[in-house]
Amino acid sequence: MQVDRTPAPRADVCIVGAGPAGALVASRLASDGHDVVVLEAGPRFDFADRPDQMEAAIRPDSDVSVWGMGGERDDFSASGDRYYPLNVSRVKGIGGSTLHWQGMVMRLHPTDFEGSHDNDDPAWPIDYDEMRPYYADAERALGVAGDADNPFAPARDGPYPLPGFPPSYSDSLFAEACDSLGVAMHSVPNARNSEAYDGRGPCVGYGTCQPVCPSGAKYDASVHVEDAEKAGATVLDRVPVQRLETDRDGRVTAAVYATPDGTEHRQTAREFVLAAGGVEIPRLLLLSRSEQFPDGLANSSGLVGRYFMEHLFAGAGGTIDERTRQNHVGFITSECHQFYDDPGQAVERVADGETVVPESDAPLSPIKLEFLNYAGPSPVELALSADEWGDTLLESLRKAYGHSIAMGGLVGQPPRKENRIALDTSQTDDHGNPVPDIQWSWGDRVERSLRRATDIQQSILDELGVDISWTAGPDGGGTGPAYHHMGTTRMGSDPETSVVDPQLRTHDVGNLSVASSSVFVTAGSMNPTLTIAALALKCADHVAERL
Repeated sequence: MQVDRTPAPRADVCIVGAGPAGALVASRLASDGHDVVVLEAGPRFDFADRPDQMEAAIRPDSDVSVWGMGGERDDFSASGDRYYPLNVSRVKGIGGSTLHWQGMVMRLHPTDFEGSHDNDDPAWPIDYDEMRPYYADAERALGVAGDADNPFAPARDGPYPLPGFPPSYSDSLFAEACDSLGVAMHSVPNARNSEAYDGRGPCVGYGTCQPVCPSGAKYDASVHVEDAEKAGATVLDRVPVQRLETDRDGRVTAAVYATPDGTEHRQTAREFVLAAGGVEIPRLLLLSRSEQFPDGLANSSGLVGRYFMEHLFAGAGGTIDERTRQNHVGFITSECHQFYDDPGQAVERVADGETVVPESDAPLSPIKLEFLNYAGPSPVELALSADEWGDTLLESLRKAYGHSIAMGGLVGQPPRKENRIALDTSQTDDHGNPVPDIQWSWGDRVERSLRRATDIQQSILDELGVDISWTAGPDGGGTGPAYHHMGTTRMGSDPETSVVDPQLRTHDVGNLSVASSSVFVTAGSMNPTLTIAALALKCADHVAERL
C-alpha cells in the first residue's frame, strides 16, 4: 500500500518522535486546534499482531526483537568504561519504548528537584510544586491505577484516576518479614487499567507486560498518537530526521527527513519539539552542525550529549520452602520507598540481632525497593525448553516451578559530565550518518548505593528464610542499567551550564523545545516515564503560548 510521506503544506508545530512525550505534546496541541506534524523514525505497528508477538516473546529459542530493533538502522557504539546495550532499552516506532515498558509510574520527590539528598546532586530550576499539576494531568492521561497508601510519597491533590491493584500472593509472603524488620511495604502506581478506562479494557493477566501487552490494558503512547490524528495531526512513520536546518537568525526552519526509498523532504513549521529520547535527541543536534553552529545545534554550552544518566539495578533472589505463585502477575504490585530520602537508615535483623547500616558515611543515591512477582521461569518457559514429555515433564515442572522469590531495586547515578552521547564517525547507519556512541561509567556512589540496596534486600530475604541463589550488585555481578536513559540536554536557567531553559526551550534556538528525559538534571531513583509525561504537557503549554 502506498503511504503519502510528503511534507504537510502547513504546520504550526513539527514534533520529532512519537513516543510518550511526542504523543502527548501532539495530542494536546492538535486538540487545541494547532496544525501538528509528527515525524517518527520507526514503523506503525498493527495492534492485531500483538498475540503473535507475545507468542514469539515467550519462546526460549526466539532471539529476535518483537519490535524489530537491531541491524544497520539501529547501530550504535559503546566506548565507555561500562558497556551500554542500547537496543535493549528502546523501540523505534509509533508508541516508542512504552510499547515494551513495564508501566510503573511514580512522581519524583521534592528532594529530587531541590537537590537535598545530602549527596551533592544539583537542584533543578523548577520545583515539585510547579510540577504537581502536570503530574496530575499526566496520571489522568496515562490512566494510572494506584492507592494512596505510600507514607513516603510526595503530596497529592486527589486520588489516582483508577483504583490500585491489590498485593500479590508473593507480596503477602514478604509482608511478615518486612514487618519484623520495620520495613514498610506499599502499593505501586501502574499505567495499566485496573478497570475499563479511556476506551481500553482492564488488565486480564497475560503476564507478558514486557515486552508486549496483547490486551492494550497497559498504556502505550499509540493511544495519544491516535488521539492527535483524530484531532487533525499528521503522523508520518518510517521517516528518520536527518538534520535540522536554520535561518540566519538561528531559528529552525525545517526538519529534513528521509523516506524508506531514501528521498529527503523538508518539513517546515513555526515551532519544533524534539521528543526522540535521551540518545537520539543529542545525536540529532550534533548532526545538525553548520557554519553557524559548528559544534552542533543548541550547543553553545558544549553540554549537548553530556551528563548521560541511568538507573542501576540491584537484586537478589532464591527459593523458599513454600509455594510463591511466581509469574502469576507480570508486573510489580508492592514496593518500598522507605530508603528513598533516607537511604542510610538502619535495618534491624531479628534473626541474628544484627543492625544493617551503610558501610561508610559517604553519600548515597536514593534507593527504591521492589518486590518482584516474576521470579524464576514460568511453567510455559520451562515446558518449551524441556527435552521431556508427558508425565516425566509434568513431574519436572512440579519440582522446578513455584518456589522462586526475588527482590529488585533501583539506584540513580549522579550527573557526571564525562558520561555522554557522542557521534562515532567511524561507523554509520543506513543513511550514512554517524551512529551514537554511549560513553558510560558508574562512579563510586553508584557502587556504594548498589551495595547498600543489596544488603537491605538480603536482610529481608534472610528474615523470610530464602535460600539466596543469586545477587545482582557490584559484588555479585549481574547488575546493569534499568534502561532509563536520562540527561544529555539538561535543563537550567544559565545558558552556560544547561541546554534548555525551565520552559523546555533551548537557550540558543528560540523556536526549538525538548520534551524528554534528556532534560533531567538529576536521575533520582524513580521510573522516569511519569515525569517525562508531565514535562511533555508542560512543554506543550509553553509552545502553545508562543503560537
